[in-house]
Amino acid sequence: MNSDFRCKCPITSALDIVGDKWTLVIIKQMLLEEKKTFKDFSQSDEAIASNILSSRLKMLEKYKMIRKEKLPHNQKTNIYLLTEKGLGLTPTIVELTHWSDSNLREYNSSIISDSRIEMVRNNKEESIKMIVKSYKQNTGYNKT
Repeated sequence: MNSDFRCKCPITSALDIVGDKWTLVIIKQMLLEEKKTFKDFSQSDEAIASNILSSRLKMLEKYKMIRKEKLPHNQKTNIYLLTEKGLGLTPTIVELTHWSDSNLREYNSSIISDSRIEMVRNNKEESIKMIVKSYKQNTGYNKT
């Protein structure tokens, strides 16, 4: 058995990869906030420490959830892009958004309520399609 995984359970195995405090935050930032560079992530409101960010980006790359490329106009800067595996977490992000909106708002009144949240409330499936389409358009997505 691969030492990265605790057991054979598919849920536990998934949580071994995306169940920490930061991994889904990074994917959410890429998917919904158009963050692509290390600097983008490190300057976000979530304030992820640089060593943890570096470790999570490497892990996501290892499991082919993201890929690393160089900026065309600046070969010193890496950009991180979601792969199909990474985009496959969009329904999870949408479900967590819906669950949080429905169950945590009473404890955290500062949770945003905008047109995207309203769309998730009204039609999760359409939200998923729209988010993936928007990501692909905004990044010039290709499957490689």
